[in-house]
Amino acid sequence: MAKISISMAVNGKPVSTTLDPRTLLVQFLREKLLLTGTHVGCDTSQCGACVVLVDGAAVKSCTMLAVQADGTSVTTIEGVAGPAGLHPMQEAFREHHGLQCGFCTPGMIMSALDMVARLGPALDAATIRENLEGNLCRCTGYHNIVKAIAAGAEAMGAGAKAAAE
Repeated sequence: MAKISISMAVNGKPVSTTLDPRTLLVQFLREKLLLTGTHVGCDTSQCGACVVLVDGAAVKSCTMLAVQADGTSVTTIEGVAGPAGLHPMQEAFREHHGLQCGFCTPGMIMSALDMVARLGPALDAATIRENLEGNLCRCTGYHNIVKAIAAGAEAMGAGAKAAAE
């Protein structure tokens, strides 16, 4: 099969390559760019461990072809923290122990960032649980994940408010 050329920004950096058009976005990120924070959990779009942001929206990268991301901006868990340290959502997961084994954590954080972008920083537990429907965790029972997302969303809202003042 003929290879095709694609270009995109990944974590703010331009990336161009040629690849098999059947390459999944998760394969491209993990195998070609060595960004292994995006996990492959189920290969069937059920678990959410592979969630990344494509042009700011949460996408399960195990069901998206890399060619579909041509011309977009992709953010993986590796691109979330800033030079000053962890992103407020990552910090909230650490502070509220929103993880156990950590396998689902990158996808949970990326989904949480999408959730805050779509719904704003004032998230209640029911809204968080409903919006995490596509993310599975086999360890924690979600209680601390929900607390972490609420705290991270609040911190993101406070940070945005402070930046605007």
